[in-house]
Amino acid sequence: MAYTASPTPAGPIGTQYCVCKVELSVCGQNLLDRDVTSKSDPFCVLFMEVNGKWVELDRTETAVNNLNPAFSKKFIVDYHFEEVQKLKFALFDQDKSSMQLYEHDFLGEFSCTLGMIAAQELSDNRVITLSMAGRKLDKKDLFGKSDPFLEFYKPGDDGKWMLVHRTEVIKYTLDPVWKPFTVPLVSLCDGDIEKLIKVMCYDYDSDGGHDFIGEFQTSVARMCEAQDAFPLELECINPKKQKKKKNYKNSGIIIVKSCKITRDFSFLDYILGGCQLMFTVGIDFTASNGNPRDPSSLHYINPMGTNEYLSAIWAVGQIIQDYDSDKMFPALGFGAQLPPDWKVSHEFAINFNPTNPFCSGVEGIVQAYSACLPHIRFYGPTNFSPIVNHVARFAAQATQQEFATQYFILLIITDGVISDMDETRHAVVQASKLPMSIIIVGVGNADFAAMEFLDGDNRVLRSYTGEEAARDIVQFVPFRDFRNAPKETLAKAVLAELPQQVVQYFKHQNLPPINSEPA
Repeated sequence: MAYTASPTPAGPIGTQYCVCKVELSVCGQNLLDRDVTSKSDPFCVLFMEVNGKWVELDRTETAVNNLNPAFSKKFIVDYHFEEVQKLKFALFDQDKSSMQLYEHDFLGEFSCTLGMIAAQELSDNRVITLSMAGRKLDKKDLFGKSDPFLEFYKPGDDGKWMLVHRTEVIKYTLDPVWKPFTVPLVSLCDGDIEKLIKVMCYDYDSDGGHDFIGEFQTSVARMCEAQDAFPLELECINPKKQKKKKNYKNSGIIIVKSCKITRDFSFLDYILGGCQLMFTVGIDFTASNGNPRDPSSLHYINPMGTNEYLSAIWAVGQIIQDYDSDKMFPALGFGAQLPPDWKVSHEFAINFNPTNPFCSGVEGIVQAYSACLPHIRFYGPTNFSPIVNHVARFAAQATQQEFATQYFILLIITDGVISDMDETRHAVVQASKLPMSIIIVGVGNADFAAMEFLDGDNRVLRSYTGEEAARDIVQFVPFRDFRNAPKETLAKAVLAELPQQVVQYFKHQNLPPINSEPA
């Protein structure tokens, strides 16, 4: 069993929220033969013990007619240093197309802990992207052309070649062009671009008895010589044919059309590089919340000094504030009438200082929130777009950055249905193009079904706005699901998608961390 790991944090640096993604590669040898007329068709299922029960995490592809499978599918597992994570690898012989495991023959299993595997956290975040093609490959099918695919191997610690990647099958051709693919450099060659790797070409057969076409050995350094205008051509050799035929030349040509090494930066790379998470809070002060002096109001501060609004601010803010060096956060309100003219505002500073709406840390937000309650009148409607656009204006200014320096997070806490949904949908689509994410926490027991239209996929937004969001930036969570849970549980649910959204934006914009080294 082989593995690689790359760090992907899910919270504050140096805390229990920082986890790694561990990549597990699985192979088998001398498996039981459970089929009568052919060999077994094994696949592997990974289970993890959760609350005393085994829960399936993932499963590999099926290796047809193979007792010594090297599965190309990798298992990705979150590695928590502070937990004992029990794993079970179970092998089955596929007999039907059913997903139910009891309908397949059990071959055996192996249990261990993730710690026993001794996963190695890798600092090498380089990835290699290869674009490959073939020319005049050997014809292996009697009544048609070959169905070629490639397999990439690196030498293992035991001296045997270990499968790293398998391309897709290109049907009915001797001149295939495979889709470009990306793999971690450490997976392909242990980060050593001079190390030899082996590439094998096969003709796919549905019964698993793939016909060998040829092979060659090369290195990443050699493949990097390929450029778009000057591809690298490598002879695909079948050693048996080479020995038998004196005039044998090759079994075709494998072409490296392009080979590029880049860095696959993680969330932690950006944060350690100096990226600041700019946190803004938007608070709903509409009349549907009830009079804050009435104990039935969602804004009523109980004798314990809290309410659902404050709980949401504390849960999310205490995590986010660790990523902002000055810990000065704008706190805005919407849906209230303000003194002295009592006009409704959907974008006001809760400290009543419009030129300086910043609060010092989460404590400052809480103090400003408590102080403003007696001085405003709850009104309506529940308009989100002004605050979304407010933060988007600042995020738009950060698009001029040459490095990943700033990313904006808007936390909106609300009790009801959005009144300006069309305008909000449009604002979200525009914000999706910016370094910005939106977290919505619904308090109370209202029907929040409309929120799902914002926390849905791009097709939902497009069906209403005619525009496609660049990416998913909205995360909605109803507070009622976490009323009796530790505040850490709410924070984890609310912030679950944030690291991915941050990385996705900076990668799409090709913005590296500050002072990052070239690949």
